[in-house]
Amino acid sequence: MLIRDSRFRPRPAAARLSRRGLLAAGGALGLGAALAACGDSASQDADSGGADGAWRFKDDRGKVATADRTPERIVGYVASAAALHDFGIECTGVFGPTTLSGGKPDPQAGDLDVDELTVIGNTYGQFNVEKYASLRPELLVTNMQEPPVLWYLPEESTEEIVSLAPAVGIRTSGTSLKTAIERYAELAEALGADPEAEKVVRAKSRFEQASQTLTSTAGDGRGLKVLAVSASAEMLYAAVADDFGDLRYYKELGVEFVTLDNPGEGGFWEESSWETVDRYRADVIMVDGRTGNLQPDQLTEAKPTWRRLPAVAAGQVIPWQSEAHHSYAGHAPLLEALADALRDAKKVAR
Repeated sequence: MLIRDSRFRPRPAAARLSRRGLLAAGGALGLGAALAACGDSASQDADSGGADGAWRFKDDRGKVATADRTPERIVGYVASAAALHDFGIECTGVFGPTTLSGGKPDPQAGDLDVDELTVIGNTYGQFNVEKYASLRPELLVTNMQEPPVLWYLPEESTEEIVSLAPAVGIRTSGTSLKTAIERYAELAEALGADPEAEKVVRAKSRFEQASQTLTSTAGDGRGLKVLAVSASAEMLYAAVADDFGDLRYYKELGVEFVTLDNPGEGGFWEESSWETVDRYRADVIMVDGRTGNLQPDQLTEAKPTWRRLPAVAAGQVIPWQSEAHHSYAGHAPLLEALADALRDAKKVAR
């Protein structure tokens, strides 16, 4: 991958990225970090809050982050900060893909006002520890693709980073999207957000309605098959649906994904040379839109085998926002877009 963030995806010919590297950036080279625990083992069975007035929250590593009071100066991975924002909690600083080359917000930033945030680093490996320390952080929040690794923390400085403030990791891969969203909602509530706020209730209602719509559309009897991919000049990477929270949730709702014959040992992707991609018989293809990945117009121009895929020939190719932030507001529009695409698609793969 290319320094961005996501789930693995190998790299140009000579050097293949590790699974974690492939994760870290829609093409980003992120090797993830060895993670340190927050809280001591005596409090591992706590969930959140404490009778003594102290703040506690058990994360998805089973580690308990503790503080004398509810943290206010929060620094988060950009998608984590965007999720917390949607639930009513604001971060002081962010790290990860925050702005694009032209200065516009990266899609992972959601509705964050990126101009008002201190950016610790915009790409993998740029985490500025001194700048982070200057914010006097009280809590660090990030996703976890491969627990217990805290996403997007550089391996060489992880120990120093997590020594400066308690850390919370929320699992977003190998689990359902809905579960990850609920965990961010729980964290936001523990940090003081109102779960019954009108904005949150309205977003959850839209998410649930979109989920129902996708279920009815996917189950209409046409047998449409979907393939999610990430593309580079050398390879096409087909996503293993169960390893991605959003795809797993779509599958739970009835979306049928193309069966992969030979996923990589670490999961997440099945690699194919461009000469062999015609084995994927999909009716709808979702293309990873993160920076560092080839996009449909580029593929159409450069890859003849891409143009011959049934879904491509039929114009049934849609964007895949593979690292959208985990909130009801963040994912409702994506559920709606997929339902619309399936409703309008025809059965083209035989």
